[in-house]
Amino acid sequence: MRAGAVLLPVELRDGGGEQPLRTPGTEGGPGVWLVRAETFRTVVARLAPVVLDSSEKERAAAFRRARDRDTYLAGHVGLRLLLGAHLGVPPADVPLERLPCPMCGGPHGRPVVRGDAVHFSLSHSEGVCLLACAAAPVGADIEAVPGLAVAEEVGACLHPRESAELSGLRPVDRPAAFARAWARKEAYLKGLGVGLGRAMSLDYVGTASGAVATVRGWTIVDVAVDDGYAAAVAVRC
Repeated sequence: MRAGAVLLPVELRDGGGEQPLRTPGTEGGPGVWLVRAETFRTVVARLAPVVLDSSEKERAAAFRRARDRDTYLAGHVGLRLLLGAHLGVPPADVPLERLPCPMCGGPHGRPVVRGDAVHFSLSHSEGVCLLACAAAPVGADIEAVPGLAVAEEVGACLHPRESAELSGLRPVDRPAAFARAWARKEAYLKGLGVGLGRAMSLDYVGTASGAVATVRGWTIVDVAVDDGYAAAVAVRC
């Protein structure tokens, strides 16, 4: 996988996503999958009650919007199906846990499969989920492109060079450029295991389409997703 490339995800679909054709992310870079909550609804209805653990069910129930809840369930059912296929165990028996946070030592670091070398990351936004698995630490992020006001307000919190790039664009182009930078940056921070605990202004990843900046020790690439979204995957190299 090289910086600047664009990954094409495999979509998990109702009727075909329950038996992935290959082991996740063990050859040729990360495996990347897309799950659309609407088209995965039948799988979720059948499997969520039996494959998700109590904490996942509690988290799902806490969502106020049905769409957010459906998206969360689709992503976590899809993740357990993929990891179960990799481990050769039922999806409900995938032993998930979290590493200690590298910043504070708390139990909210990067999620991992206990006792297995495969690494994974899950992100979801507005009805669409992105899953990534790799042989090295990996982070994935998908973002719905926001409105201009959000792009301008939150864009000011990015790296100074990224903020300057956004300011130089036409207003109509700023939201998509902001979403690209945010997805790249959050994928990298998820891979580190620190999430938004690290300031978004510290690392430069760029805003231009197809022009991801190099971050020492990591390869970050964009992922081809639906119009209205931006997505990226970061893998430690």
